[in-house]
Amino acid sequence: MHGEDQPSLCGIAIMAKASRAGLTKTRLSPPLSLDDAALCNTAFLTDVAANLLRAGTEASIAGYAAFGPAGAEEFFRTHLPPAIGLMEIWYPDFGLCLMKALEAQFARGHEAACVLNSDSPTLPSAFLAETARVLAAPGDRIVLGPSTDGGYYILGCKRMHTRLFEDIAWSTDAVARQTLERAAELGLAVHMLPVWYDVDDAASLRMARREVLEGVRFHPRIASSPATHTAELFRRLLIDEAESASAVTASLNDAHPSALTSR
Repeated sequence: MHGEDQPSLCGIAIMAKASRAGLTKTRLSPPLSLDDAALCNTAFLTDVAANLLRAGTEASIAGYAAFGPAGAEEFFRTHLPPAIGLMEIWYPDFGLCLMKALEAQFARGHEAACVLNSDSPTLPSAFLAETARVLAAPGDRIVLGPSTDGGYYILGCKRMHTRLFEDIAWSTDAVARQTLERAAELGLAVHMLPVWYDVDDAASLRMARREVLEGVRFHPRIASSPATHTAELFRRLLIDEAESASAVTASLNDAHPSALTSR
């Protein structure tokens, strides 16, 4: 076990973007408004940070947010716990962002470093603890957590391998496959985590709502993280929808009285 003056064995950095209506989680609109989509970004990020801190009670993990855009530090200081370290990492190329986030963690003395998405609020914290434990074992390897959309929710490594981020078609369903191909080129062992999902479109939004509000598990044998901030936001959005529908119905009734009431 590392002492208080030594860094945790494994760093895990959330790749995070400050919430701004019209600029974050825009693929959730429709069905959500752009303002509500931005609120989802904040709720998801807050829950992912909570999951990361929970994993830190099970394994030697230091949590970070590798954030952007430039100058957005105050947003993250407001919404994230103080235990989450902040690193401004903002480049036009996403692969470069990932590499710089990993490099920054190694520079802080961690023996392993990981990049984690910010839009899987129900991701089990046990997956993050497993990542740290696997990377603590002898021998070079990577850990990959594939997403249902063909990307990955976490990538962890014990040393920098820039080839893992070269010739990758970012934001497509080929990302995880191409990353595995790069690992094979390098002769790297790969520890695969269970598949999970990102909340980045209408279908995955419905899935997340069912999971956090109705208890419908994404994985039948693996308990999801509670995602309390996401659940609270979803409840509020449903209340707003119900009140809006009620107001529309009342307005229609006022404008077009029924035959019964008009007699």
